[in-house]
Amino acid sequence: MTSENVTEAETVESGEPQAKAAEDRLIDELVGRAQAEGLQLTGEGGLLQQLTKRLLESALEGEITDHLGYDKHDPAGKNGGNSRNGTRSKTVLTDVGPVEIAVPRDREGSFEPKIVKKRQKRLTGVDEMVISLSAKGLTTGKGQTRWTSRWKTVLNAFDITFDGRLSAARQ
Repeated sequence: MTSENVTEAETVESGEPQAKAAEDRLIDELVGRAQAEGLQLTGEGGLLQQLTKRLLESALEGEITDHLGYDKHDPAGKNGGNSRNGTRSKTVLTDVGPVEIAVPRDREGSFEPKIVKKRQKRLTGVDEMVISLSAKGLTTGKGQTRWTSRWKTVLNAFDITFDGRLSAARQ
């Protein structure tokens, strides 16, 4: 069979095991690095807190980019009216403990984050938020794949892999 005769369905089917293997390698790498550095899976400064922080901040950056209509440091945003105006620190209570995140803001004050709303303190079900974002089609800018398709599978695999370990650690 030549590459010209390969159907889209065959391409997707053959890509799924590769994607699963890539997810497994990523998870193994994260756990290995955490163990090598003496980092705990749960608790203050643990791997799950760090992943949650990065996940939320990445989503917030995607939201502000979508709101403003241009990527960070893009010349298209220069002198174009509303623009980024730094970040503000916020601590949210999550399933994995308190997580301090940097929430972006804009000069006009019109940016209303959806993943972590203004004045919201408690945030549960990060995996549910990932699914919700996937349905809304949140992107992180030009030339990048969808944020949600990239993280949704990783978090789902991570959740399945460590579900038993987390239950044991909490007891």
